[in-house]
Amino acid sequence: MTFQTVARLGGMGRAARELNTVQSNVTQRVRRLEEVLGVTLFARSRAGARLTAAGERLMPYATRIGVLLEEATRAARDDGAPSGTLTVGSLETTAALRLSPLLATYAKDYPKVDLVLRTGTTAELIERVLDRELEGALVCGPVSHPDLTSARVFEEDLALLSAPTERSVGKLLARPDLRVIVLRAGCSYRQRLEELLARRGIVGLRRLEFGTLEAILGAVAAGLGITLLPGALVGPVWRGGRVAVHRLPTADARVQTVFVQRRDVLRSSAMSAFHDLVAGRRRSRDGTVVA
Repeated sequence: MTFQTVARLGGMGRAARELNTVQSNVTQRVRRLEEVLGVTLFARSRAGARLTAAGERLMPYATRIGVLLEEATRAARDDGAPSGTLTVGSLETTAALRLSPLLATYAKDYPKVDLVLRTGTTAELIERVLDRELEGALVCGPVSHPDLTSARVFEEDLALLSAPTERSVGKLLARPDLRVIVLRAGCSYRQRLEELLARRGIVGLRRLEFGTLEAILGAVAAGLGITLLPGALVGPVWRGGRVAVHRLPTADARVQTVFVQRRDVLRSSAMSAFHDLVAGRRRSRDGTVVA
């Protein structure tokens, strides 16, 4: 931890303040580590301390060691009753459509768990799971990665969404000024939309990128372009009538939402309970699956 803190903050004094200790303790620990390894890890100067080439090579191993120590601590303390902090990820659409009642149930059943939910694109969430920043994530499937497990939990039907004045898909896609409204790169629905249009010979369209689902739907409602999202968003999440929903053939529309986790991480009791809940199963307080 000391090595990583000095590297992150760029100085022994700054690291000492964050670690709530004196600078001499930090300096002594770093020197002891350098003596054990037989290399210089930091180049010191009046401006602070920066990693040497050897320090740069050590950093990923130090990060992995820190993560393993955290996992080991959680495993040792896990007595089968869900508790502690659980950090998971989800697509924004999945969070809007599926998770509210499930999270309410989870909070009620497992009050000792502090649940943290992060939203992002499929690519972002997978990367965070691989980097061990998330214990698991709900993403667009299928997902095939040697370091991940993947379990299908939901299915959605995607639809083209446009301004309410647009009633014909054929006329809509033939418009010379057609634009697509999407999330940032890494969004699985954005990729599906571009593939769908490409199969119809529509390429090179102008893109408008927005950072939130609400902004995308608002731009579509205002007639700025089209998007591809779960059609079920219109109604319970987004008021009906504000956008037109153009249904697609099943082959184009059907998409899986899967739950991914690292293969090499021990699944905590809190994670097991969350996974069972989103998969349609519930556990009793003693950990037995009851439904």
